[in-house]
Amino acid sequence: METVIVTGSSGLIGSAFLAHVGERYTELCLDSKGQPRVSPKTAHIIPCDLTSDESLHQALSEVRRRGHRQIVSVLHLAAYYSFASESSSLYEQVNVHGTKRLLHGLRDFEVEQFILASTMLVHAPCQPGARINEDSPLKPKWIYPQSKVAAEHLVLRERGDVQVVLMRIGAVYDDHCHSIPLAQQIRRIYEKRFIGRILSGDVTHGVAFLHIEDMVRALVLAVERRKELPQVTTLLIGESETLSYDELQRTISRQLHGQEWKTYQIPKTMAKIGCWLQNWLPGADPFLKPWMIDLSDDHYAFDISRAHTLLGWEPRRSLRKSLSKIVNELKLDPAGWYKENNLKANTRPYQ
Repeated sequence: METVIVTGSSGLIGSAFLAHVGERYTELCLDSKGQPRVSPKTAHIIPCDLTSDESLHQALSEVRRRGHRQIVSVLHLAAYYSFASESSSLYEQVNVHGTKRLLHGLRDFEVEQFILASTMLVHAPCQPGARINEDSPLKPKWIYPQSKVAAEHLVLRERGDVQVVLMRIGAVYDDHCHSIPLAQQIRRIYEKRFIGRILSGDVTHGVAFLHIEDMVRALVLAVERRKELPQVTTLLIGESETLSYDELQRTISRQLHGQEWKTYQIPKTMAKIGCWLQNWLPGADPFLKPWMIDLSDDHYAFDISRAHTLLGWEPRRSLRKSLSKIVNELKLDPAGWYKENNLKANTRPYQ
């Protein structure tokens, strides 16, 4: 059986990939957090902390001990990502230095392909009506996408003869939601919070989403078609339809409460003050941070023609059609939905 290495295998994408491919490959899972949600018999969990030279050395030594020197693909999914703070040293330690450490460690193996999970946020946002493609300007606006640009450059510089696929993906979600910004937006409307009716950005703007099933299919196709791909391939992977923030608001509120919410745009200065005072304002949302305000106008819509041409890939799922299932799960089991999305239980009376 062919061997693939998956970093970050316990995460949403890694777990979904393993569940999808089943026993098609021998999967060597390098992860610092343990067991994936679904682990086929062919998956072997190898503890690995990408911030540690010693930990990575031990992990790759275990790969060699198991007799796996020929690797058809490395799916580098491990990354640090958090909305808790605008900056963290972990972005540099994990996303940049961890990637470099991994690339250097893999030089002792025969690796056919290296896939890096990057983000659409490395690109400059566009205006409604326009679309971003893989050649659009890069303009990462905060530390997470900046770290991904640095990781991309590292991969291109250190790849040697290894084929590289840079996947710049949209905002991933599934039928349980599992998208932090989307879950927070749904929560604000479900709880009828005042802050759910205001936005500091243009309500006609939005971001490209991507269902986890379509994300996994793109990864599988990239591995299966590796011999047909160029030595360096950059792909935008996301839904071709971008729903505006206003349309999301109206759709979610209609499905939850039977009526559409009107969203009011407020000045950014006022929004930042509100974020600073959030502990004292009624209905405030601790998820929102002042640094997010400057990003609230960003709009991302994809031209996915390259993914279609090279992989034969296009999304089969859409957020427009998936929203009803996501919202229905919340209505049927609010406590379970909150727990699934790592949200604190609502202590305010819901009417």
